[in-house]
Amino acid sequence: MRKTTKNLEDDHVYILRLIDVIELVAGDPEPDPSKIGEIVYLIKNFADGSHHAKEENILFPFLETRGFSAQSGPVAVMIHEHILGRNYVKGISEGLALYKQGNKAGVVDINRNLLGYIDLLRNHISKENNVLFRMADGVMSDEDDKILISKFDSVTKDNNAGEERKDFIARIEKLAAAYGI
Repeated sequence: MRKTTKNLEDDHVYILRLIDVIELVAGDPEPDPSKIGEIVYLIKNFADGSHHAKEENILFPFLETRGFSAQSGPVAVMIHEHILGRNYVKGISEGLALYKQGNKAGVVDINRNLLGYIDLLRNHISKENNVLFRMADGVMSDEDDKILISKFDSVTKDNNAGEERKDFIARIEKLAAAYGI
């Protein structure tokens, strides 16, 4: 395993931890709006803002230089699934806005989209960890790995309004503790 793919798999550990929290929240007839807001924040800024930025802006373009297509095959599937995930998060956010206005129909939107996100991400992460990242390891030289991990470091530090990975992890752990996991 290369440092580049290890970095992404390490992110997956915490994204899956967040998914464990989401599983406990999904289906709650009266979810805590602040907790839903925190979940949305972490998805948008860590899972999507940092993690997917490393994939979409750095790893996937590199893989295209090694013959992977952005229109078909594993990279295209991952990009499509990232878009699906963003749509679920949009649905969660819209449901949360309704719920905060006192409209109980918002809870239905929240829970439907949380459940969809859970299913999507568990399968998505499995495909990346077990298929795409192994393929990436096979086409990446030691020098490629050094360059890519250096680019990852700049995304982690600069792309998240000053928050670094450790801050996101601490917030995920705090949320997990609030739900007893």
